[in-house]
Amino acid sequence: MSATAVSLPIPRLPVRRERLQDLPVAGDKKILLAAPRGYCAGVDRAVITVEKALERYGAPVYVRKQIVHNIHVVRELEAKGVIFVEEVDEVPEGAHVVFSAHGVSPQVVSDASERGLQAIDATCPLVTKVHREAVRFARDDYQILLVGHEGHEEVEGTAGEAPEHVTIVNSPEEADMVEVEDPSKLVWLSQTTLSVDETMETVDRLRARFPELNDPPSDDICYATQNRQVAIKKVARGTDLVIVVGSANSSNSVRLVEVALQYGAKAAYRIDYPDEVRQEWLEGVRTIGITSGASVPDVLVHELMRELAQAGYSDVEEVRTAEEDLIFSLPKELRGDRPRGGRGEPA
Repeated sequence: MSATAVSLPIPRLPVRRERLQDLPVAGDKKILLAAPRGYCAGVDRAVITVEKALERYGAPVYVRKQIVHNIHVVRELEAKGVIFVEEVDEVPEGAHVVFSAHGVSPQVVSDASERGLQAIDATCPLVTKVHREAVRFARDDYQILLVGHEGHEEVEGTAGEAPEHVTIVNSPEEADMVEVEDPSKLVWLSQTTLSVDETMETVDRLRARFPELNDPPSDDICYATQNRQVAIKKVARGTDLVIVVGSANSSNSVRLVEVALQYGAKAAYRIDYPDEVRQEWLEGVRTIGITSGASVPDVLVHELMRELAQAGYSDVEEVRTAEEDLIFSLPKELRGDRPRGGRGEPA
């Protein structure tokens, strides 16, 4: 089958007829800017992996699924010669293919090998950690309750490590209905990008039914997801409106909207681009909280702030709850000098 670019199912909202600078400007308007926000180490590694592959092998480079769940990043890479495909059977035999940051199942690895593809694995190391946990517990004959969203690429990859041992639990409500074979041989693992609060509610309900439920060796929800949720919790309490920059298929971005509403924001919306902000969102709003998902380059946040400044929101206060300095090494096929500076910073 010949390779074609994936049709991305992420609709853009209609562009507003009124620009934000046409709104009446009043005093005391403020932005609370959450930190940390934006690119995490796993996303940084994945995007650099694709860029390095282009430099080394030339276009086209194929990527199975979206390398990270952000439409802006995907479109920029497409413009450079990346072709995104749904499955490896769309990649020409012998070509280079990059596995996305969300990870893949052993079956995908096998399928790529059978086609003679030159595979480069950009799976986030924190996702790889969960894969290894699944393999270990399956080897010891545990039933694995995988807390996550069925159909998400990360969940598909983790479950694919031991499909006969994994039961997916999508929500706290499903925790009340899940059936297990042996309550004494039971462990829970999770998708790395979930709401911390909802995940723990799910686990609490599971443990109420199965007191011998084992925990993962360490937190499965990644540091970046947790840090961004902690920051938006603090920001949300003091805002009339929260705007989350991130794509619709980004689990951690969608969770940030939910967390903001849960922790005091009067309204919260997710956008891909600044031109999606609606005039009616700002009516009567004095304080706006801003954050972005872990796959969002910071240039988009800076563009949003420039747009909002035209509507009078020029007073910006950063609310920082953690420092992040983690860096992951590139896949072995591409190791060499990394570009200097933060990948998400504006030019």
